[in-house]
Amino acid sequence: MNIVVSIFILTLVLFSIFTYSFVDINLSYLSNLYTGLYLNQRILLSIIYSSLIVVLFSCSYFLLTNLNRLKLNLNKLILFIVLATIFAYPAALTFDIFNYITTAKVTFLYQENPYVVYPIEMLNDPYLAFTRAANKTALYGPFWILLTVIPYFLGLGSFILTLFSFKVFIALFYIGTIYLMRRIDKTAAFFLALNPLVIIESLISSHNDIVMILFALLSLYLFFQKNYMSSFLSILGSVFIKPATLFLTPVYLGLLKDRIFGKKINQEKAFKYSAILMFIIFVLSPIREELYPWYAIWFITFTSFLRKNKFLQSLVLVFSLGLMLRYIPYMATGNYFGLTPIIRNILMITPVLIFLIYTWLKRYSLLR
Repeated sequence: MNIVVSIFILTLVLFSIFTYSFVDINLSYLSNLYTGLYLNQRILLSIIYSSLIVVLFSCSYFLLTNLNRLKLNLNKLILFIVLATIFAYPAALTFDIFNYITTAKVTFLYQENPYVVYPIEMLNDPYLAFTRAANKTALYGPFWILLTVIPYFLGLGSFILTLFSFKVFIALFYIGTIYLMRRIDKTAAFFLALNPLVIIESLISSHNDIVMILFALLSLYLFFQKNYMSSFLSILGSVFIKPATLFLTPVYLGLLKDRIFGKKINQEKAFKYSAILMFIIFVLSPIREELYPWYAIWFITFTSFLRKNKFLQSLVLVFSLGLMLRYIPYMATGNYFGLTPIIRNILMITPVLIFLIYTWLKRYSLLR
């Protein structure tokens, strides 16, 4: 296996081990793994995190810019990526997976309406000790809650088994997305599969955005295949996981217009406008809450198909790096307020500015 691929996979393994530094003190199910490092060694953990992230993105950039020469095996690559990350602790950076599990428990064990009943109303439930946003009703669409019946019952009432059932369940959607992309464009599949942000947020933190995106991408694929009813049902499923993909409506209206007037469907154009629209909703997301790094999966997926625009794809990869650096201020200080929001934005923008300046200088031959 290529040495850079080996370094990439090894770094993912190290990152997975690193995540256990963040085991919550209130998570009694993993009390034997609690170290308190995330409270007592914040600066050290921030340095380790930064180093791992830089190595991952450096490897990713090298592999993506040398795809034709390296002739990577996608099947083996995905297998190693999944195996390297599947046993990582999923709440090192965010706690969303606990919310998924607790909402499923409210729905399927207590048989309450998660859009009416707060998890916190389940008095004395042990999951409340570590679940964030327990004072809110369900944060996701009904189709997502329906899907969670699968990993919840596969957990057989065991929290640890349920936790990793959810991780495996979401990992299957990451794999499914990659293989669906390969049917459309193999190079695009590599671009998504090797993006460290996508790997960490989908396979380690186990966010359901990759589930939403799979159904959106499947919808476009089915439309291209003239399977319109299945396409409609698929995009409906995506919207009822998270409503962000409602922003793709203009793309479908354009595709329908082309079909009605007998024009040839321009797939690249559809992906380009999908990327633009999903980037717009990504930028607007702070209006509701804040700019979460995993939201970038929305536009990264569609940007993956725009391989003729090497500059854009490189820019997206660099921006992905900036987004992952947003975790550092809180990791180092334990504080969301004060200078933290400002430093987050500085860290996010800095790699982009460096890349743009470097590109400009290179274009005018000042670095040759």
